[in-house]
Amino acid sequence: MAKVTKLSGFPEWLPEGRIAELRVLDTARRVFELHGFGSLETRSVEPVEQMQRKGEIDKEVYLLRRMQAAEGESDAGLGLHFDLTVPFARYVLENAGHLEFPFRRYQIQESWRGERPQEGRFREFTQADIDVIDRDALAFHHDVEMAVVMATLLAELPIPRAIVQVNNRKLAEGFFTGVGADDPAAVLRNVDKLDKIGAAKVAALLVSDAGLSVESADACLQLAAIRTPDTSFVERVRALGVRNDLLDEGLDELAQVVSSASRHLPGAIVADLRIARGLDYYTGTVYETQLVGFESFGSIASGGRYDSLATDGRQSYPGVGISLGVTRLVSALLGRDLVTVSRSVPSAVLVAVVDEADRPGSDAVAHVLRARGIPCEVAPRADKFGKQIRHADRRGIPYVWFPDDAGHSVKDIRSGEQQPADPASWNPPTEDLYPTVRPTAHLEESP
Repeated sequence: MAKVTKLSGFPEWLPEGRIAELRVLDTARRVFELHGFGSLETRSVEPVEQMQRKGEIDKEVYLLRRMQAAEGESDAGLGLHFDLTVPFARYVLENAGHLEFPFRRYQIQESWRGERPQEGRFREFTQADIDVIDRDALAFHHDVEMAVVMATLLAELPIPRAIVQVNNRKLAEGFFTGVGADDPAAVLRNVDKLDKIGAAKVAALLVSDAGLSVESADACLQLAAIRTPDTSFVERVRALGVRNDLLDEGLDELAQVVSSASRHLPGAIVADLRIARGLDYYTGTVYETQLVGFESFGSIASGGRYDSLATDGRQSYPGVGISLGVTRLVSALLGRDLVTVSRSVPSAVLVAVVDEADRPGSDAVAHVLRARGIPCEVAPRADKFGKQIRHADRRGIPYVWFPDDAGHSVKDIRSGEQQPADPASWNPPTEDLYPTVRPTAHLEESP
């Protein structure tokens, strides 16, 4: 067999990593459903023409084409979706007559982007999205809800403390217009590069590419430097001396999000006027999320308000949503040793086999334990008990069950303690029932 070459950008976790990923996925599903979001899954492909209108993603879309396609045969204009918001907007338009608005959905699914693989960036990745979409107008309190739900989810995961950073595109675009920008969107795209290239290079781009004066570029960078855990950002923006109606609207909306969300989760949401979000379909509130102490990794959850993404020309369906980058988060947890996994298999118990003739008895014990919700497996071979214990230890299984006509017993192979047990009533400690994912020791000790 030829040597296997690993494909970069298409992550495959080891068993422990998959358990950590499942912890994230299961928690996301539970929190989303607790907040009334219903599950939805959309097709993997979308029309390329539709995707190209949503931002600077032309080079990132994977086209769909048959391997045996004839020369010159069209690719049918289809590509793999690069996020879950565009497919959701299309789904709403196609099914609007069957949906109850406001429509609340969560979607946990893979997406694909043809970008250069690097830490936290992949060509194939899983996202966990929530969105609320309505007909004609969407109540603003849903903008607050997005930040609260995502902060709640992240607080329940065994990860470093996460902070949801919030800004408003109206605030930013109004300010940029107020300082003389002819193309506020161009300013926004360059400000979005601050974390990647730094303030000095962004300032140069604002002059050369966006056509701003040196003074206006400096004002934009001063705006981007404002970050507060409360509504004091309003006074700081006012102090910069820029006046614009759209700016006023954005300031008011952002103040509502920060003040309302902070009442639910103090310290978990901050106003950060550096946040821009590069996709063109955002029109108001925008979100990004960072792990405290690991800011260099970038955002693990992002999203925003989109008022014109879903429209058929006659009817509009404004929405707001936020997406957790599941693969991105898991790659940080594993790559930076931020979590430990108690074992790599679901089994809490290995049922030993005395000899092959007695395997049916071991299978019967396993059947009783499984019926009571205790994950277990039967030893693959009737080796000496010492070998069967070592097999359990290598797999991380904490208990070995010894069937015996005279009475069963179970052994905790970590402590060596062995005691009589009845498969109809014995239970392992709660923490041993399923694999656990915990922060690494140095994170547990940090404030």
